[in-house]
Amino acid sequence: MKIGVLGAGQLGRMLALSGYPLAKEFVFYDMSGNPSAGLGEVIVDRDGQYLEDFLSRVDRVTYEFEHLPVDVAEQLAQHKPVHPCPRALQVCQNREAEKTLFGQLGIPTPKWQVADSAESLQAAAETLGCPVVAKSITEGYDGKGQAVLKNPEQAEEAWAAIGHPRVIVEKFVNFRREVSIIAVRGEDGDVAFYPIAENTHHEGILRYSIAPAPGLQPHVQQDAEKYIKGLLNELDYVGVLTLELFETDDGLVANEMAPRVHNSGHWTIEGAMTSQFENHIRAVSGHPLGNVAARGVSCMINIIGEHGDIERILELPYAHLHLYNKGERPGRKLGHVNILADNYQELVWRVRNCAQFLPGSPEFKSSLTTKG
Repeated sequence: MKIGVLGAGQLGRMLALSGYPLAKEFVFYDMSGNPSAGLGEVIVDRDGQYLEDFLSRVDRVTYEFEHLPVDVAEQLAQHKPVHPCPRALQVCQNREAEKTLFGQLGIPTPKWQVADSAESLQAAAETLGCPVVAKSITEGYDGKGQAVLKNPEQAEEAWAAIGHPRVIVEKFVNFRREVSIIAVRGEDGDVAFYPIAENTHHEGILRYSIAPAPGLQPHVQQDAEKYIKGLLNELDYVGVLTLELFETDDGLVANEMAPRVHNSGHWTIEGAMTSQFENHIRAVSGHPLGNVAARGVSCMINIIGEHGDIERILELPYAHLHLYNKGERPGRKLGHVNILADNYQELVWRVRNCAQFLPGSPEFKSSLTTKG
């Protein structure tokens, strides 16, 4: 089976690496002009001239990045199975549509309003009560297109900084920690849920993910599974879906969804019985899903901007290094390290030991390190 992947970045690369043992072949369709997958067949098509050629080479289509033209996915879906469905792309590209769908499915969200001018942004901030977070309705990721307003008078400055014609304004969530749940749904409707991960961000970019999230009450995992299952079934979804959440004193509050394999699921490559990447390939290929149980406890460390001392990291017996074959650049995701341990105490020591070889890595802080 030949699987076509829309996008040709590191997520596509890891999808292919997990699919080769299952005798899959891969064709990447890159619209950016800057592919970095570094394997498989790559069609670079900035002007949309080679879509039919791409279609003729593949049996099924998936994608590794949600910020791509929905009409391209819809056009492909008229000829070949496209998983996840184009509707999932459409929803997650528009924060207003996403929050509306969450509300319809009973998934808790922060209180929110839409603003289409600096004046209406200020009015929304006054109504919701500061602090609020203003986000571009489209095209935002990794903290881009966002601003925090600590008082309504900052509206004009925030509006200019975001630079979009419409923004969603959300009441700031007082959360204990950021978490995410990753689930996978097969063509037959079978669903599997990975353990919730605890995520630490720095300057808008994910830096650490611990799984299973330590100190998690069982009902929190159950609530997250209920919310994401609602989305999977509503969208008749096939493949891996990620739901980013805030854990608060009153339960979970949804931030956003990502219709793809996700950075906070990279720990699954060594830390779960079946990785998110293999399970996505299984799902979009029509195969049974794999076991999603965790193997001990894990932490994923993102490598951002510069590679650091790779040789020292390779010497660590508990570290698993994944490089994306990319050149160094500030803020660029160059790879990640998965750290495995038998318990959380051991995990903290190992993560800190590894992070010292990654310049620019923020101090490892999590619920494991802030307990009295």
